[in-house]
Amino acid sequence: MLNYDLTELTVIVAEDNEPMRKILRGVLRALGIRDIIAMDNGLDVFDYLKGKDVDLIIADNMMSPMNGIELVSLIRSGAEGVDPFIPFIMISGFTDLDRIIEARDAGISEYLAKPVSAKKIYQRISSVIENPRDFVRTSSFFGPDRRRRLLEFRGLEKRKNAYSYR
Repeated sequence: MLNYDLTELTVIVAEDNEPMRKILRGVLRALGIRDIIAMDNGLDVFDYLKGKDVDLIIADNMMSPMNGIELVSLIRSGAEGVDPFIPFIMISGFTDLDRIIEARDAGISEYLAKPVSAKKIYQRISSVIENPRDFVRTSSFFGPDRRRRLLEFRGLEKRKNAYSYR
């Protein structure tokens, strides 16, 4: 992991719990990020994003009136001119596999379990920088490629080359 200069990033923090929002802002400031927009729900975040450029969203999953899953799904849809490629780190106190898969399938870039630490936040930001995932569009999904590892394929190769299908 490299040391990055994060001073020029614009980051939105969406967290409905005010003490947690303050902690996240403090950690991001300590990492050198100066432009931090803090909000307490996904609906306000989406309204803010219309016509604005941001580099990263860090959002809690459980917010009202729009939660993190609904927010990332709406962003990935590209609705109302919002950039669907914005990296999205979801923070949640829920770490059961079903919720993580739901977040992944909604189009998050990274998942971070609470309680958070400065080190873990920096690792997720670094991961977004160092390992940007290609975006995939299917009839039912648009977002970062959900595959985290390359699996060896054992079968008949049906592609003409590595990037085309018959």
